[in-house]
Amino acid sequence: MVEGSMTQGAGQEPVVRTATLRDFRVPPYAQVPVQGHSAPPVPGNPYATDIPADGTPQAPVPAAVPPGPVAPGSPSEAPAGHPGNAVPADEHPDGYTPTARDLPVINRGDTVQVRVAPDAAPAPRPDGRGPLYVVGDVHGYLDELLVSLHEQGLIDSEGHWAAGNARLWFLGDFTDRGPDGIGVIDLVMRLSAEAAAAGGYCKALMGNHELLLIGAKRFGDTPVNSGAGTATFQAAWLLNGGQKHDMDRLQDVHLQWMSRLDAVVQEDGHLLLHSDTTAYLEYGDTIEDVNETVHEIINRNDADECWDLFRKFTKRFAFRDEAGPQAVRELLATYGGGRIVHGHSPIPYLLGQVGGEDGDGEDGAGPVVEGPHVYADGLAIAMDGGVTMAGKLLVQRLPLHD
Repeated sequence: MVEGSMTQGAGQEPVVRTATLRDFRVPPYAQVPVQGHSAPPVPGNPYATDIPADGTPQAPVPAAVPPGPVAPGSPSEAPAGHPGNAVPADEHPDGYTPTARDLPVINRGDTVQVRVAPDAAPAPRPDGRGPLYVVGDVHGYLDELLVSLHEQGLIDSEGHWAAGNARLWFLGDFTDRGPDGIGVIDLVMRLSAEAAAAGGYCKALMGNHELLLIGAKRFGDTPVNSGAGTATFQAAWLLNGGQKHDMDRLQDVHLQWMSRLDAVVQEDGHLLLHSDTTAYLEYGDTIEDVNETVHEIINRNDADECWDLFRKFTKRFAFRDEAGPQAVRELLATYGGGRIVHGHSPIPYLLGQVGGEDGDGEDGAGPVVEGPHVYADGLAIAMDGGVTMAGKLLVQRLPLHD
C-alpha cells in the first residue's frame, strides 16, 4: 500500500493519493501514449494523418472533418473551428495530459469477436422514423468522432447534421483522456438541435465519466466515503484522465446538459446503457424509475451519494463468462428489449488484445477493432472500440446480424 503518495496530472497542483484510490492507478501495461491530436494530412486522404504532433511515425489516425462553414470570400478555405473547440490545429491543447485507463486485461481463449454488419437495405419503418445509430465512448477524441460520423453519412463535410430523420444515440463518456472533451459535448449539443430541426434526433446517455466530471466540478477535493476509506472526486478525476483544459472550459450549460442525461433507454428492441453492469437494477424496476432516481441523486448534490452512483456505474464485465448471458437476461426481463447495447469496457480488453507493457497485442501491432463485439449468447453488443488506446471510435447502424 502507498499512503500519502502524490499524484499530479492535467497541469494541476499535486494532490494526495491515498491507498483508498488504488482502484484508479494506471499500471505500466496501460500507460499507452495517445496519438497526436493533429498532424499533416496524408496525400489523397483529408481525414487521415500519419505523422503525429511529436513527429514519431505511427499508424494513420483521422483528422477533423471541418466542423464549420467557410465565409464567402475568405482568404483561407479552412473553415472556422467548432464553438468550444479551442484546440490549435497543429498542437496539443495547453495542459493536455495523455493517459490510459487502469483496466484489467482479459486474456480469454473462448472469447471470439463476431463480425457484424447492419441489415442490408432495411424496409422503411411504418411509423416514419429514420434508421437508428449508436456511438461508443468518445473520450475527447473530437477529430475521430467527426470522421466516423461523416463516414456513416450522419454529418456533412462541414460537420452539420445530414441524416434527415435518422436517430442517433451516444452511449456516454464524452470527456477525459482525449484532447477535446468540451468540443465533443458542444458538437453533440449542436447536432441535437440540428437533427430535431430535420425531423430526426441526436441524444445521449449518462456515462460514468459524466458523473466523474460533474463531481469534480461540484465537490472538488471534498472528502467522500468510498467504502474503503476517504477519497475525493478531484483526485479520481485526475487519475482517470481528467484534462485541465476541459475543466477550464466547462460551463454551466455543459453541467446542466450532462445532469439531465438519462441512464437507460430502449429503442427498437435494443436496451441502451453505458456500463456493462447490473447495478442499474439497484435504482428502479422500470426505465423511468432508474432515470428519475439518477436525476434525483444528482440534483440533491450530496457528495457521498453521487460518489456511490459513480462507483456503481464504473463496474464492468457483468456480461462476460458463464454467468454473463443470465445477467443480460435479468436486465432485459426487467427493462424490456431483446439485446443490450453498451459502451464502457473497451473491446480490446474484452478480447485480450492489450496486455504488454507497451499496450500492444501479441503481434505488437496494437489493438485491432473492426466493429462492435457481440457476445453473451448474442444478447450483448459492446461498442467501446478503444479509441483511447489507438483502437477505433465506433458509430454503428442497428440492428446487426451476426
